[in-house]
Amino acid sequence: MLGVTGGIAAYKSVQVARDLTRLGADVDVVLTRGAREFVAPLSFEGVTGRPALTELFSAEGAALHVRLGGEADVVCVAPATADFLARAAHGRADDLICTTLLATRAPVVLCPAMNDRMYAHPQVQRNIAHLRDQLGYLVAGPAEGPLAVGEGEGPGRMLEPRQIEEAIGRALGSTEAFVGRHVLVTAGPTREPIDPVRYVGNRSSGKMGYAIAEAAWRRGADVTLVSGPSTLGPPYGVELVSVETAAEMHQAVAERISDADVSIFAAAVSDFRPAEAVRRKVKRSETGNDVTISLVANPDVALDTRLLRKPRAVSVGFALETHDLLQNAAAKLEQKGFDLVVANAAGEEGAGFGGTTNRVTLLGRDRAHEELPLLPKDEVAEELLDRVATIMCDGRSGMES
Repeated sequence: MLGVTGGIAAYKSVQVARDLTRLGADVDVVLTRGAREFVAPLSFEGVTGRPALTELFSAEGAALHVRLGGEADVVCVAPATADFLARAAHGRADDLICTTLLATRAPVVLCPAMNDRMYAHPQVQRNIAHLRDQLGYLVAGPAEGPLAVGEGEGPGRMLEPRQIEEAIGRALGSTEAFVGRHVLVTAGPTREPIDPVRYVGNRSSGKMGYAIAEAAWRRGADVTLVSGPSTLGPPYGVELVSVETAAEMHQAVAERISDADVSIFAAAVSDFRPAEAVRRKVKRSETGNDVTISLVANPDVALDTRLLRKPRAVSVGFALETHDLLQNAAAKLEQKGFDLVVANAAGEEGAGFGGTTNRVTLLGRDRAHEELPLLPKDEVAEELLDRVATIMCDGRSGMES
C-alpha cells in the first residue's frame, strides 16, 4: 500500500507507484484529501492499473482499512507530511491511511517531506523518534537539497523514487542472517598516479561491488562500501568511503575490517603502481617518443588485512582470470583465507568489466564449485549473499557439493 499525503513532493509518488508496479507488485494507492490538491487519483490508476482509494468509508464497506492492512506486505507513506507524522505518532484514525496503519502488521516505511524549519521543530523530531523507536517504522530520509520555490535548501526534501524503492526493498527483504550484521564491501578500480593528469588503472566500473552492497543493505545489514573511482551514484543507506589508490583502499579496509561480520573483496585493485609519481605533467617534448615507467607492487588489501578480521567472520574474494580459472581461484582461496571465491573469466562476452551481466563460478573451502549462468549483476549479488547467509547460519566454511 502506498499512502500519499498533501505535499508538493507528491508528484514523485506517481513514479514510485509506476516503478513498483513494473517490478511486479500490486500497488494500492491511498490519497488524503490534501494529496488530491497536488496529484489526481487518475494519475495513479494509469500507472498501477488499480483504482486509487480516497475515502475511509466507501462502497466496499466500513472495513476497507482492515482489508488494506491485511493484504499489504509493506505500507509506505510518501510523502509523509508533518501533519501526517503527528497523527500517526498519536494513533489517530481519522483517514484511510492512518486507520490502515493501525490495522496492519506489515512493515511500514515513512518518507518525510516538509520545509527544513518544520522538520527541525522539536515536536516533529519527537514524533519521528516515536514512530521509529517505539513503533518500529522505517523512516527513510529526508534528504538535503532544494525545497519548494522560495524555501531555499536544507533537510526536508523527500527522497528520490529510486531511494524510496530501496527502502521498501529493505522493509520487505530483511533477513535474520543479515539484520544487525556489518558487511564491508570493496568495489571499483584503483588509480595509481603517473603524474597529475595520468594514471595506471583498469576497466572496472564498480557495478558488481555496488550491487552487492545494495543487496546486503536490502537484507538488513549495516553496509560500508569502500570504493575506488566510479561513475555510479552512492547506494542509498550504505556508508560510502571513496578512495583512489590501492594504498588508500588498504588503509580504509584495515581501519574497518575488525568490525565486519562479512567482508567481500570485489574491487579490482591495481597490483602495481608507478614507483614515483611526478609532480608536473610529463610532456613528450621533454621526454621524446620513449618513456619508461618503473612499477612497484601495491599492498595486497585482502591478504594484508587477513589477521585483522573478526573471529568467525565470513570473507569472500573475487578472481578475474585470463587462464586456469579454477586453479587460480583455488590458490587465492587458500592464500588469503577466504570462505568463498567468486571466479570469472576475463574477456568472456557479457561478463567482466563494465557490463550489466556476469557469469561466475563460486568456489568454496571444500573445493566444491558451482557455475552460475549468465545473470544480471544484481542477481549475481543475490546468489552470492544466499551462499554467505548459508555459511553464517550453519557456522561452517565452504559450500556443499
